[in-house]
Amino acid sequence: MLADPTTLVNPDKRIDCTGFFCPIPVIKAREAMASLAVGQLLEVLADDPSAEADVTSWAARAGHVLMVQSRSGATHRFLVRKAR
Repeated sequence: MLADPTTLVNPDKRIDCTGFFCPIPVIKAREAMASLAVGQLLEVLADDPSAEADVTSWAARAGHVLMVQSRSGATHRFLVRKAR
């Protein structure tokens, strides 16, 4: 069986926000994104039930590109490419 191609991506920065609730995952993602250059990838892990809506909305408002959004159990995984 071939590996899921989304697991083969090597993000430039990873943050684990499991155990944190709104608005902490978005705040940490915003802070982490500030340290990246345009085009780099940020991986965000979060188990907050509202993370899917919150991170998706933040990425769109900030002008970044949500490349991957997946879920394994209660944990959401996002790969966001810095666009500006």
